[in-house]
Amino acid sequence: MPAIDRRSLQHFDWLLLALIGTVLGIGLANLYSAAHPGTVSGMPSEFRRQLLALGVGALAGTLALIVDYRRLERWAPAIYAGTLLLLASTLIFAPVTRGNRSWLVYGPLSFQPAELAKIGLIVMMARHFQRHPAAEVRRLRDLILPGLILAGPVGLIVLQRDMGVAVLTLLIGTTYLLFVRIPARAWAVVAGMAAAALAGLWTFVFKDYQRERILDFIDPTRDPLASGYQAIQSRIAVGSGGLFGQGYLQGSQTQLQFLPTQHSDFAFSVVAEEWGFVGCMILLGSYLAMLLWGIVVASNSKDGFGAMLAVGVVGMLFWPAAINVAMVLGLAPVIGVPLPLVSYGGSQLLANLIALGLLMNVSMRRYMF
Repeated sequence: MPAIDRRSLQHFDWLLLALIGTVLGIGLANLYSAAHPGTVSGMPSEFRRQLLALGVGALAGTLALIVDYRRLERWAPAIYAGTLLLLASTLIFAPVTRGNRSWLVYGPLSFQPAELAKIGLIVMMARHFQRHPAAEVRRLRDLILPGLILAGPVGLIVLQRDMGVAVLTLLIGTTYLLFVRIPARAWAVVAGMAAAALAGLWTFVFKDYQRERILDFIDPTRDPLASGYQAIQSRIAVGSGGLFGQGYLQGSQTQLQFLPTQHSDFAFSVVAEEWGFVGCMILLGSYLAMLLWGIVVASNSKDGFGAMLAVGVVGMLFWPAAINVAMVLGLAPVIGVPLPLVSYGGSQLLANLIALGLLMNVSMRRYMF
């Protein structure tokens, strides 16, 4: 195991670790409640599997913390290529599940390579913007190379037919655009091209159920017993929580299982129903503090690679959290995006803990040159 410099231990980021532990604790307690109704006796199976994933993720996150992040700049092309190969393997070996081929299955184990591809993406993007600082990017042509880096995982995920994860990965990559200095008129051209691309996706790529989800977002009442059911039940659960909630393991929507996928995509609905507005603010406040601290880590980094790596980790956590909460509240279409560290899912938990290990790595070595 790589040795840890004693100087880095002196600057270990206990605050970030406490914030991560707070969100994870809320997530585990929430998952137990969400999965409890279908359990005859003992511990819910989803809860056991999440604990196993947490153990594996904690080990992987520790490794990501121990290895000096500056070495990753040299390894970035290999890491990126490896995640792309893993993604591409799903097109050959993954079974078709719910219309897409995004999961590798081996016996009782399953894994979603797209989650690790996010790690490969932010490491490669950090390497690029360390060598070509974002603040010096003033022309659209300067974005061709990072655009190609982003197109790799996004394109493969589109081929998997997992449009929700493709959109999410695209947003993570575009986080770096906040730091470029391209004129507004150039972005107007990009917006026009994006509109044309969306029209093409709607016509030639999106499947019927994906179009239905977007139409249901505009008007959930158009099919309340089928495609609009999740959005309506989610709003009922959130609204019934009130200020302090109905109490742990006491949520009517949750315990009577009116809400589909309440342990995964709609985990935040369970928090809102059982803990109310106050519980939601505690969870979202912990999230916000963690993300803001990630920005502080990026600003305090002594090198461009560490700063851009921290920015990528913040984007990797922010976008799914924002989309999931908006989805639960009926402010965004239901596209199957889990809430990081809270929703059930071993692959996303593993990837997020690795990413947070990298963020703590940058923070811990911010005083070293």
